[in-house]
Amino acid sequence: MTADLRATTSADTPVRPVGPAPAPPRRRVRPGRLGVHAFLLAVSLAFLAPLLLAVYASLRPYEETAQHGYFSLPEHLSFDYYRQAYTDSGMGKYFVNTLLIAVPGVLITLFLASFVAFAVSRLRIRGGLVLLMFFTAGNLLPPQVIVTPLYVLFNKIPLPWWMSDSLMMYDSYWAVIIVNISFQLGFCVFVLANFMRTLPQEILEAAVVDGAGVWTQFWRITLPLCRPALAALGTLEFTWIYNDFLWALIFISNPDKLPITSSLNNLRGQFFTDYNMLAAGSVLVALPTILVFLVLQRHFIAGLTLGSTKG
Repeated sequence: MTADLRATTSADTPVRPVGPAPAPPRRRVRPGRLGVHAFLLAVSLAFLAPLLLAVYASLRPYEETAQHGYFSLPEHLSFDYYRQAYTDSGMGKYFVNTLLIAVPGVLITLFLASFVAFAVSRLRIRGGLVLLMFFTAGNLLPPQVIVTPLYVLFNKIPLPWWMSDSLMMYDSYWAVIIVNISFQLGFCVFVLANFMRTLPQEILEAAVVDGAGVWTQFWRITLPLCRPALAALGTLEFTWIYNDFLWALIFISNPDKLPITSSLNNLRGQFFTDYNMLAAGSVLVALPTILVFLVLQRHFIAGLTLGSTKG
């Protein structure tokens, strides 16, 4: 009976033809998605247009663009302006000056912001929310409002000889570093505090049970978990401080101490300015930040969403 059942079942079962699997149906492209992509492409081209025009102008002689315009077809392309811009403005020295401002500024800002963020988000202290609002409110203050008071203040604060060759804080790197730290600290505290709130509270509770103190909870447990946030903030802060132009121009009078962005003024003549060479200098100045973004773009993208959720 079992054999008859197997025979009947095998006979009734249809034989499927062997062949290629049918292709999955194509997804229909909605008109709304095409519109979004077209809008994003137009916005991207609008942002890239000035940079592309600067690169295009830097490769052409000034006489050619003066005669035919910047949007004409090129007759001669060369990298002579890049070599001339680098040598005439002394960019190598100004790159070093920028690093002397940006690197300490980023490290000190992240170091202080991590302390405040840990105290606000992980320790139950009175007025923690008010303290966080105080640091965040600093980002709402326009920098131009306090230019004059800071200028007067830095001319009255002395510095020891081992910190700077100038007698006062004015005309020293520390003036620019302190101002950048003050204006960037609030943003870093806000992002780090919200990121630390997303970390599991059970980790610190287990550390407290094992006898860990506050310093151990901060330095050996919380801070290593915040490496993605610190990396993203570090890259963002370096880009912002590197591109700063206002503070160095106000608080540094010695032209040999100016950062790379302020050195572009050396390419401007008193009676005539070769804008093609100025474009070449601008491209050279922008190259480090572009390279940093290409290498660490994951951290930049992560920095846009860090602290947006609360656990």
